[in-house]
Amino acid sequence: MSISLRLAVPPSAAAHAPTLRQPLNTRSGSNAIATAIGPVAFQPPRALRGAAPGASSWWRRRGDAALCCASAHVSAETMQWVSFAAAAILMLARGTTIQKSYLVPFIALQAPAEVISWIKADYGQWTAFIGLLLRLVYFIPGELELPLLTMLFVSIAPHRLASLRGTQDSVIVSLAIAAYLALQHFTAAGSVRKALDRGTVVATLSVICITLIPLFFLL
Repeated sequence: MSISLRLAVPPSAAAHAPTLRQPLNTRSGSNAIATAIGPVAFQPPRALRGAAPGASSWWRRRGDAALCCASAHVSAETMQWVSFAAAAILMLARGTTIQKSYLVPFIALQAPAEVISWIKADYGQWTAFIGLLLRLVYFIPGELELPLLTMLFVSIAPHRLASLRGTQDSVIVSLAIAAYLALQHFTAAGSVRKALDRGTVVATLSVICITLIPLFFLL
């Protein structure tokens, strides 16, 4: 007895409902048994469930554009925090001969609002008081004395001077201070390559940062 298998696939497979198995057909008068397996409809997977055909590439392009816009967007508050951190690092950094006392009004004008509010609050007042008390009793190096002077400067600043924060005049003053410090730093270094040496690279990057951010705000 011989058994033969025949696979029947009609040309219009998508027009019929998918059938996994059909009953066996036995032909009378012969010893052959034909097993026919119905067509199974197959659809290619879509990139997004519920999306129309051909829309996956459109969503991918829109997603890439949104991602680029989100990564390129930097808020003004973030720039203020970066400028404040660079100025604070420059206060404590070595390898530069700039006049660091100019960083006190720069921080007072460019520090974020959260920092100014903390300095003027009770914790900031107590911190400034304890620092001043230690300064009267013990010797404090100049690098550690500048943060104390900054807190005192912010605390006792008149209201008219404090109201300059966030205005174009404060940005111009900050840019003038940063440009003067950058001129001092690169003049003392002799060249840009020498300013990027291992001992002065931190101070150089901080000077560049506090110069570019006010320029960005001004433009």
